[in-house]
Amino acid sequence: MQLYPALITDALQTVRYPGNGKNLVEAGMVEDDIRIDGDSVSFSLVFDKPTDPFIKSMAKAAETAIHTYISPEVKVTVSVASRQPAAPKDAPVLPGVKNIIGVSSGKGGVGKSTVASNLAVALAQEGYKVGLLDADIFGPSMPKMFGIEDEQLYIHEVDGRQLIIPQERYGVKLLSIGFVVDKEKAVLWRGSMASNALKQLITDADWGDLDYFLIDMPPGTSDIHLTLVQTLPITGVVVVTTPQEVALADARKGIAMFREDKVNVPILGLVENMAWFTPAEHPDERYYIFGREGGVRLAEKLGVRLLAQIPLVASIADCGDNGTPIALDGSVTAQAFAHLAREVSDAVAERNRELPPTHKVELKH
Repeated sequence: MQLYPALITDALQTVRYPGNGKNLVEAGMVEDDIRIDGDSVSFSLVFDKPTDPFIKSMAKAAETAIHTYISPEVKVTVSVASRQPAAPKDAPVLPGVKNIIGVSSGKGGVGKSTVASNLAVALAQEGYKVGLLDADIFGPSMPKMFGIEDEQLYIHEVDGRQLIIPQERYGVKLLSIGFVVDKEKAVLWRGSMASNALKQLITDADWGDLDYFLIDMPPGTSDIHLTLVQTLPITGVVVVTTPQEVALADARKGIAMFREDKVNVPILGLVENMAWFTPAEHPDERYYIFGREGGVRLAEKLGVRLLAQIPLVASIADCGDNGTPIALDGSVTAQAFAHLAREVSDAVAERNRELPPTHKVELKH
């Protein structure tokens, strides 16, 4: 069978690139270097970034297309190129970020995202430069909590790289998968797709110089947690729980995960959320509807710092729904989050003093 470059391009036009829905030729991904030698053909596919998650699958799909539409006897060699150079292996992932803090919980429903959003705002009010990544891929809530759920993401060029510009609100730089998915539909992604999306929000965004970069992690323990701790040099984790025994049991598991040798991320401390209920008309009254001081006892038992006890008040939910975090309003609850921000910064300072002077924030291999 006689091979021609036109036959090859015709076959490659049947392969669609998931990133934009165009076929490989239409997307300009087939280089003008198709080489034919008897029954052998070789060519290059060019991608925008060396970290493109579809590199392997597209190379395989291109080979399959030639075998299907031309002949299974054709020997195919696919080379891969990138328009953007790969970062040096030992380059810092976020060179302008001083401290990376995960906000985690053993289970959903304990107010982790509320704590993360208000902690970020409280740190910004203390005068720190703060970034917040909504890493809860399957339940992104930060756009709603910051009142910017209808905003669009934009890209600009920095040193030859196309980078996402984080949204900025209340002094906090924010990115969330919620900005790029339909808020009315469920996100049906496999673990690898979710992990790749998170990596892009981290490494392909212009975070700039930050004192604190907070990550609102998904609840529970999953491969997304492993992706985050393997991609980023996390300074420490804040674990959120309620006083209820069911929540405390899962908080123990979460702390145990971060303490495992494979993960080995320091625990900055525990936040007991919904510590008591306080009626708006009687701010001095306390009702321990989820149990009393369960988080206090767990912190003592596990030898971790109790960072704060946050009361359950209706205005916290109202403020989150309205896109104005309660840390802004000067209330008693806002003061609790201000206390949490100071405790976290103290815990980070203690952690940093424990590190050797030569410590560098670099990518973990």
